[in-house]
Amino acid sequence: MLRLLFLITVCLAACSKSKIPKGIMGPEKMQAVYWDYLRADVYANEFIRRDSSKNTELENARLQLQVFKLHKITREEFYRSYEYYLEHRGMMKDMLDTMLVRQKQLTAVKTDSSKPKKDSTRSRLLHSFRKLDSIKTAE
Repeated sequence: MLRLLFLITVCLAACSKSKIPKGIMGPEKMQAVYWDYLRADVYANEFIRRDSSKNTELENARLQLQVFKLHKITREEFYRSYEYYLEHRGMMKDMLDTMLVRQKQLTAVKTDSSKPKKDSTRSRLLHSFRKLDSIKTAE
């Protein structure tokens, strides 16, 4: 069922790809950037905000810039594309649906049913941000 939904959304995304104007990220790239953007936002608002020595808004902006750098885009490219997808709700819905299906599939593949794992939100989020932390230490 998930595979069928995934194939349908990919086909819809591929069909609508030709309609996307120049300067707007295609659904595939937008999904990747937006997923990391959301993860950075959650991290800033759930964990950094607990540290009274840090300014959550500044840290969130710093993390967003790291996401843009990771994906080799500018802040303006992201927001221009984001606005485009907001204006085209059907494309935004297809992009988000596909993004969620992919993340569920990745989670299912990563889950090893033979080993019990801690199911804490904090540990899952911290694990998912290792990539962003490695960017920070590389700078």
